[in-house]
Amino acid sequence: MGAARLGRILAVTVVLCALPFYLDAFWLRIGLFSMAAAVGAVGLGLLSGTAGQLSLGHAFFLAVGAYGYVWLSGEPGPGLPTAVAAVLAVLLAGAAGGLFSPVAGRVRGVYLGVATLALVFLGHHVLLTADSVTGGFNGRSVPPLELGGFSFSADSGLTLLGVPFGAEERLWYLSLALFALTWFTARGLLRGRPGRALVALRDSETAAAVMGVDVSRYRSAAFVVSSMYAGLAGVMLALAFRRVVPDYFGLVLSVDYLAMIVIGGLGSVAGATAGAVFVTALPLLMTRYADQLPLVAAPGTTGGTVGPTEAARYLYGAAIVLILLFAPDGLHGLARRLRARLHHRRNAPPPPSHPSPRPAPASSARAKEPTP
Repeated sequence: MGAARLGRILAVTVVLCALPFYLDAFWLRIGLFSMAAAVGAVGLGLLSGTAGQLSLGHAFFLAVGAYGYVWLSGEPGPGLPTAVAAVLAVLLAGAAGGLFSPVAGRVRGVYLGVATLALVFLGHHVLLTADSVTGGFNGRSVPPLELGGFSFSADSGLTLLGVPFGAEERLWYLSLALFALTWFTARGLLRGRPGRALVALRDSETAAAVMGVDVSRYRSAAFVVSSMYAGLAGVMLALAFRRVVPDYFGLVLSVDYLAMIVIGGLGSVAGATAGAVFVTALPLLMTRYADQLPLVAAPGTTGGTVGPTEAARYLYGAAIVLILLFAPDGLHGLARRLRARLHHRRNAPPPPSHPSPRPAPASSARAKEPTP
């Protein structure tokens, strides 16, 4: 890693760690939801962008992670330590992906998308009917996470440098650490042998099989890894929301995650992160500033044309169309091309300050021969 790149990483890390000292709870909640969505989007990007498997059931695995944590750590439930419950919830989501992986190993394309779509409707039905586990329609409250006696809640007073640290400030650093873990593990996976095998599998299954790639095994493994990332995102969302309800984990959430990876750029960790921030933050910002936007009705009012949530969906729907038309590789590809263009301009040789004199043109007249 170059010194310049290491310096940029350190600068971004310092800025992100300093934000809780300056931002209020609203902006911190946007950051928490964005980081959780980025973790889930990275998992879906590995499955759909790198392995080439269409999945419309990502919301199901998010629900498994969220409700798995709530049930394992709460009452009714085993009442396990919250840290243990969080780890087991991620493993539970991976196990759910493993149970579905035989289907993912044999079905591809639109057929896999329809099969995963069934998971969303099945999971939503279970969440509504299994009252003893999920709490039914009203959902369940989320126990705060505790690590080594430190609680990520606002119950105990904590002040650092004159800034009171509530639940949002504490969860910010936890989410930042989990997101960093996701970022580096996903990039390591993509740059290693498994990532190259998945790319070959996406480009041509026949060519991948000829090169020795176990097609069924790698497709199943991609589904399991993606499910575990989704389970971790579900745990992070549950901690940020502090209450989980079944209606949140529906088909709309799966479509949102597809929008994230398309807008950000398929097969890119940075692109999935950028798309997750865009899709997550836009409706929250439009809700807060709805009274200052034209044709948008503020929450709880009847004026305007559309609500802020619907307006946000229209905007990132339009963004998807523009991305597909003018930047098929997403925001990450667009940023990469802009960096390459700036680098080319910066390193281009400067034009000469004084143009060199032109040589005199040769005379086309034939020299006169001397008279003998």
